[in-house]
Amino acid sequence: MGIFDQLHPEWQKRLADFKPLVARIDSLIDKSDITPAYENIFAAYELPPNEVKVAIFGQDPYPTPGYAHGLAFSVSAHTQPLPASLRNMFRELENDCGVKPAANGDLHRWAEQGVLLLNQILTTRPTQSLAHENYGWQEFTEATAKIVGESGAIGIFWGLKAQQFAKYFDPKLSISSAHPSPLSAYRGFFGSAPFSKTNELLRQSGKKEIVW
Repeated sequence: MGIFDQLHPEWQKRLADFKPLVARIDSLIDKSDITPAYENIFAAYELPPNEVKVAIFGQDPYPTPGYAHGLAFSVSAHTQPLPASLRNMFRELENDCGVKPAANGDLHRWAEQGVLLLNQILTTRPTQSLAHENYGWQEFTEATAKIVGESGAIGIFWGLKAQQFAKYFDPKLSISSAHPSPLSAYRGFFGSAPFSKTNELLRQSGKKEIVW
């Protein structure tokens, strides 16, 4: 079974034109030298397209072995210490909404409420960032962003890379700032209040807020 079959059936329908691309990427992947694990590559796509209320875009998976598990910015529940970007996200969440940092960095709790956590590049080699930058993932995830944006979802774009996808989202439903990484968090991520802004937009559209 190829990795395309890991997609939720609704995503398989919506992204059917990209099955050959995914098959080509699949042929390039070394299953024994990849992160996240092969079976978790499409973890973000367990959330069907019609249930996506909010989309947060990352760049590529954490290269630290054992950290990435298929959701952008998220790590498995036992991972310590948390990656710096995720720590900064939790810090902003506390300042923004008064939410104390969670006991772990597993963001499946967000995904289960309709938050798509999608990296633009879905795989890399352990210990090496952007190792699969030229495999073609960006074409696939850009098509995903277009589907989600046209559905009326809220888009959260942290950093210039993510902001390339903002063109597919209603400007009134787009929240952009610097990236939460230590290199840029003080240049506009801290104080940007993305979590409260998202919930305000959800309230305005009559949708249930995210319990961050």
